[in-house]
Amino acid sequence: MLSAAHTWSLTAIAAVTGVVLLWVWKRFSNQERIALAKRQTRAQLYAMRLYTDDPALIFRAQRQLLLWTGRYLAGMLRPTSVAIVPLLVLFLQLDNVYGHRALAPGESAIVTAQFSGGADLRTLAPTLEGRGVVVETPAVRIPDRRQVCWRVRAVTGASGSVLLRVRGAAIAKAVECGHGLRISPARWDGSPSMDVSCPSATMDVLGFGIDWTVWFLLVSLLTMLALRKRFGVAL
Repeated sequence: MLSAAHTWSLTAIAAVTGVVLLWVWKRFSNQERIALAKRQTRAQLYAMRLYTDDPALIFRAQRQLLLWTGRYLAGMLRPTSVAIVPLLVLFLQLDNVYGHRALAPGESAIVTAQFSGGADLRTLAPTLEGRGVVVETPAVRIPDRRQVCWRVRAVTGASGSVLLRVRGAAIAKAVECGHGLRISPARWDGSPSMDVSCPSATMDVLGFGIDWTVWFLLVSLLTMLALRKRFGVAL
């Protein structure tokens, strides 16, 4: 599990995200229509319970329930479309910090070299050298994906690097997991990119291991529910 500092920092980020989402919902949604749709939805549910002995009224209430549920979802569409792209970017970056943990001494990972579309793996002879890690297996080629993989083992823990040699060229890659935000640079020179598989991590929440996405969504949702009246937002 990750440290308590990771848990507290993710909790703060999730709470701030919940506040930002409340602002987005208030700014980009019609709150009157959403509130009306919620009231009408509850009214149709009450009608279905009240008129249990009248099939005609129950059928009408069901039809109205579907209608107002659709209107409620339509009211949520605009703020959702505004928030979805920033949330996806945030999730990708948070996963680099909280989704993986550092390799322990003696633990293995897979290093993958991804070659460009024009590369012919049959004519290439890539080799991998370790610095602080041991390369345990020979190269495994996956021609249809244009990938070459090796298994490496950490010697001293999180620190270490690998050196890929292809046709006289050398590319270094740090073997680090869970150490911060990453943005993979675009490669226009045709050189291969490298990726290291990292072991999954869990958050330490009162001694229980919880996936970071579950904790993030839970804290964000609770923040929105707790502050929705203060912001005057109908969810």
